[in-house]
Amino acid sequence: MAHNSALHSNFDVDYVIIYRFADTNRLDARDRFSELMQALARVGLATEVRNGDNCSLLVFIRVGSEKRFAHEVYRSRVKDWLHGVRAAEPAKETQETLAGQDLTEAERFRTIHHLITSPIDEGGAGIIPKDGRWKNVESIFPLHDHVFNKEWIKKWSTMTFLKVEDLDQIRDRFGEKIAYYFAFTQNYFAFLIFPAAFGFAAWVILGSFSPIYALVNGLWCVTLVEYWKRQELDLGVRWGVKGVAGIQEKRLDFKHEKEIKDPVTGETLQVFPATKRLSRQLLQLPFAVLAALALGTLIATCFGIEIFLSEVYSGPGKSLLVFLPTGLLTTLVPTLTTMLTTVATRLNDYENWETSENYESALTQKIFVLNFITSYLPIFLTAFVYVPFGSLVVPYLDIFSLTAKPFAQNEKELQGPPTGFVINPSRLRNQVIYFTVTAQIVNFGLETILPYVKRRGFSKYREMKSEKAAQKGGSGPGVTIDDVPEEAEFLKRVRKEAELDVYDVATDLREMVIQFGYLSLFSVVWPLTPVSFIINNWIELRSDAVKICVEMQRPTPQRADSIGPWLDSLEFLAWLGSITTAALAYLFSNDGLGPDGTPATIKGWALLLTIFFSEHIYLLVRWGVRLVVSKIDSPGMEKERAERFMVRKRYLQDTLGEDILDVPPSFAEEKITRESLEEDARQSSLRTTGPRDHFWSRQRTWAESAKVGRNLIEKMAPKESKKQQ
Repeated sequence: MAHNSALHSNFDVDYVIIYRFADTNRLDARDRFSELMQALARVGLATEVRNGDNCSLLVFIRVGSEKRFAHEVYRSRVKDWLHGVRAAEPAKETQETLAGQDLTEAERFRTIHHLITSPIDEGGAGIIPKDGRWKNVESIFPLHDHVFNKEWIKKWSTMTFLKVEDLDQIRDRFGEKIAYYFAFTQNYFAFLIFPAAFGFAAWVILGSFSPIYALVNGLWCVTLVEYWKRQELDLGVRWGVKGVAGIQEKRLDFKHEKEIKDPVTGETLQVFPATKRLSRQLLQLPFAVLAALALGTLIATCFGIEIFLSEVYSGPGKSLLVFLPTGLLTTLVPTLTTMLTTVATRLNDYENWETSENYESALTQKIFVLNFITSYLPIFLTAFVYVPFGSLVVPYLDIFSLTAKPFAQNEKELQGPPTGFVINPSRLRNQVIYFTVTAQIVNFGLETILPYVKRRGFSKYREMKSEKAAQKGGSGPGVTIDDVPEEAEFLKRVRKEAELDVYDVATDLREMVIQFGYLSLFSVVWPLTPVSFIINNWIELRSDAVKICVEMQRPTPQRADSIGPWLDSLEFLAWLGSITTAALAYLFSNDGLGPDGTPATIKGWALLLTIFFSEHIYLLVRWGVRLVVSKIDSPGMEKERAERFMVRKRYLQDTLGEDILDVPPSFAEEKITRESLEEDARQSSLRTTGPRDHFWSRQRTWAESAKVGRNLIEKMAPKESKKQQ
């Protein structure tokens, strides 16, 4: 029982810091560690230190001063109110603020992380892993709640759809940024039900390249994107983070060029000229061209080799050589993509963004360009180069015969079939099936199964290495030599969590957006694409939960009010899909055979006209969907209106009294008596009266005004005719 308790209990630990000193001399390591302890104590955090793996220490952190922690929570909530994130002003007493709204686990972890990492001049310890004097700090992470994780995975494994309460639970545990990812994936999964059913029916009845399917798929893409925008707003209101993107924290790597005085607030601001940043941003153009040329040339070359080997070459070893292009792509594309990603990151650093949000947004846009090329270019080449111009391009592939010549026994094996080159009509469909089915399965294995196998293998290797060292008598003191028995299982688990990778939600979001691109751009080729994706996404939701709980360190909660720049990518793909699906439906309108490798059958004016009308239909539909969605009421909008009403009501009550919003009682008619007339006469004799006073003294009450009015109506009304009588 004690063993099980130790395994699942975190001993009230909030965060763990890995302090590694393998590459630091002993004296410097000791001094820097003392500075670390002092910095943490200065912000009200209590610490405990235990031994870690491979020349490292485990620094366990929890709140030491509840007063200091409560003050930090209060500051955060007041800041939200000042920036319009919170509708109501927090109570002026700190404890009242905390009592008025429960502190979620995500807010607690986020506040403590802010205390650890925020600059000293903002009240934090200023500890940034691997930066400057904190280069020995390897990582900072919270510990997994294994009891919750086990129940979470078990619950999700039996559910088909997630409820909004399930998303609330994710938000309370892991923060809004991760909750938004799961909310989008769930929304996307639910929306896939219709295109999956319609796609299956189209595959059975209409076949591929159906204009009807293309039109319906385009309408669906627009509806998904516009509806998700509304869902983002609703969730932002529900979670109290609407507008939180406006609270931007300055990057520590930001280098200001000058300081100016704000003409409104009088504060001294550190600025970097916008014109200079814009000139640096212009470097994105040559970078995009370079990335397109590098990746495009590689993919196009492998594409040409594949065409040559599969449809021209007939020499020995063909059964093995056909795998050469796949091997080249598998090896070279990730390598080249990594190199270009490094260039994109350095270019993003050079642009010197002031806030982390702007930095991440700019980097996401650059990465999306690379992913767009690597993901979609092969299909674009097949659909818009191989099929329309195959008979013109293939003769130039003879250059690859020089490479295959050593393997050929005669010249005939390097020549095409005697009947001439013929387009393979199933090539495009097979390619789409690969990217939407096979590649999804491979990605699932690389993302979920491979890390588990790799971690288990490394763990086994270290155990074997330790055993051999112990047998030879060359091993040093064991990591667990100083562990207290009641802490042993807990420390063992913490050491394992310290070795896990850091979870990046942007990777999973990118995966969903790229998948949406296949559906928007190319599903007209194979209408069963949404069927594949709905199955994949049901598994993806559960596997991502397992990945967060088992394969990764527990992520530090972060706030967000949307999925960020990925929403712009979704809109772009939906727009581009309206063009590509129209073009594909036209090119393959002859029973799916296509132009047969000769552009002579393509009428340019008809193709351009098809694209023109398709794009304008998309724009019209988007306007209509936005109009309809804006008219739909939602719980989030109702909650926002209720909060605004309560703010106005509270302000009026505080300013004008508690009963200001009550309906005033009706007053009885004032009776004119002898005493009242005498009092009025006395008051008139005490002050000088003029025409204005005389004007307002002729009718004393509303009853007198009504009586005078009735008499005037009776007197001035025209006489009724006999017909009216």
